[in-house]
Amino acid sequence: VHWESPERTFPTCGSRLRSPFSFAYVPRCFSSTVNSYPKKPLTSYIRFSKEQLPIFKAQNPDAKNSELIRKIAQLWRELPDSEKKIYEDAYRADWQAYKEEINRIQEQLTPSQIVSLEKEIQQKRLKKKALIKKRELTMLGKPKRPRSAYNIYIAERFQEHKDGTSQVKLKTINENWKNLSSSQKQVYIQLANDDKIRYYNEMKSWEEQMLEVGRNDLLRRTVKHQAKNGIEEY
Repeated sequence: VHWESPERTFPTCGSRLRSPFSFAYVPRCFSSTVNSYPKKPLTSYIRFSKEQLPIFKAQNPDAKNSELIRKIAQLWRELPDSEKKIYEDAYRADWQAYKEEINRIQEQLTPSQIVSLEKEIQQKRLKKKALIKKRELTMLGKPKRPRSAYNIYIAERFQEHKDGTSQVKLKTINENWKNLSSSQKQVYIQLANDDKIRYYNEMKSWEEQMLEVGRNDLLRRTVKHQAKNGIEEY
């Protein structure tokens, strides 16, 4: 027996589990279709960014993502409220449609179905959420974390070792790192320190941009606290 929705068909099942969505239950046999559930709509700024990024890339093919995001953020700040409202209204409409779709799924399931695969669904949800967050941060141009001296050494030496498996290469490189003198290691330590400075400066600029466009959720905890208390320098 199947029940129909305007967009997809799901089989009915003998048990159910609570979905990570706070207002939905998911049958056991839905575990393979969790990824087909409706996605939460994009916020107004992210919608605007995704729309503008291809345009800016086409106009500035050699520019870094971080530079383009800075330009897009500036354009968003200068956008008249009447134009911002178009994106905000679209977000509200999509959010309403999202809730209605989830509720429609919920209505087809009975309260007697048993919670049995909650852990599996939760793991899938967290994994998917982490992937979406990573893609979003990449799109927003978040600076790459600084590398350690050891990681810089590995990246440099790994390309030089053409023979053997990756595991063999890493073992050899690790042994070579241990045998480096203090003066030889100091070169990589200095490179790592320089990378930390690069990361600090880029993060400071990036978080200022995120603060300006209302993405406080992406700030580091200490920066959130300072922003809340009106501290400008950090």
